[in-house]
Amino acid sequence: MDAADNPASRRVATVPNLLSFLRILLIPVFVVLIAHRGTEGAGLLLLGVVVATDWVDGTIARRTGQVSELGKVLDPVADRLALGAALIVLVARHAFPLWAALLVLVRDGLILVAGAILMLRLKVRIDVRRIGKAATLALMFGIPLIAWGNFHLFLHAVARGAGWIFFVVGIVLYYAATVIYAADMARAVRKGRAL
Repeated sequence: MDAADNPASRRVATVPNLLSFLRILLIPVFVVLIAHRGTEGAGLLLLGVVVATDWVDGTIARRTGQVSELGKVLDPVADRLALGAALIVLVARHAFPLWAALLVLVRDGLILVAGAILMLRLKVRIDVRRIGKAATLALMFGIPLIAWGNFHLFLHAVARGAGWIFFVVGIVLYYAATVIYAADMARAVRKGRAL
């Protein structure tokens, strides 16, 4: 049976989807905490919790048979929103360099626009690849660690150094994943035109 024909795949009210919605709802909270002087550490820790739960919803979905079409879209959208919001507030607070933020934000913008066009015009969705998840995970460790260091919080020099290692690995994987997604999109376009 095709996933689209499976009623479970069209479910909305699932635990993984609830976790993804909760992650989205917590974005303004960590943004306010990071933006406010004196609560940056709490904001970065909450950001860490939000991004750490990324693997939780996917694991629960697969192990409990609650994989849904909404979840396949909601999970990466929650990731992109959390990462984008974090980068914007961190750049505004001078805790993360603009050039490094743009490497992430411009790529995400291009992928989101291309993915939206594919979904609206051809009614197809590109599945998230493991390399994309690994890249996002590395960036989600790296970005808060760099900011932690730049805010001069506990063990700031160690955090900053580790953060840049994660960031470099993550950004290389991010752009490698972009090439793979571009190939996936090209295949989807060819297949859509052939129908």
